[in-house]
Amino acid sequence: MPRVLLRVESPLGVCAPVLELPDLPDRICARELIRTRVREEVARHNLDRSAPYQGLVVPTAAERQLNTAVRRTGRPAVDWEKQADLAERAFEKQRFVLIVGDHQVETLEESVDLTGEPEIVFVQLVPLAGG
Repeated sequence: MPRVLLRVESPLGVCAPVLELPDLPDRICARELIRTRVREEVARHNLDRSAPYQGLVVPTAAERQLNTAVRRTGRPAVDWEKQADLAERAFEKQRFVLIVGDHQVETLEESVDLTGEPEIVFVQLVPLAGG
């Protein structure tokens, strides 16, 4: 089972911390890769909520408002399934691009080969002003 390192970059070259996912299958569909990544980053955030959430997608305004109150009550701050659903929609709307090795993944159902532990990069795209 491959060990996968996932990186998020902006078009300006700003990188988020690398996320390691061990023990993934040799092949996985893009949807499951995205959902697994989001589940892991949310789990890490919920363990230590001292820093703002910096995930693949940003929580909704309502969730951010709840998170402020949640920090005081000690309940989980971010729902990974909601975040994963947001990430799927963001991928479909081309808000980020998924690159595995030297190949851009086109659909959520596309099978991704993880043998050889390819570099996996999520490139967050920024909408152009006025467009």
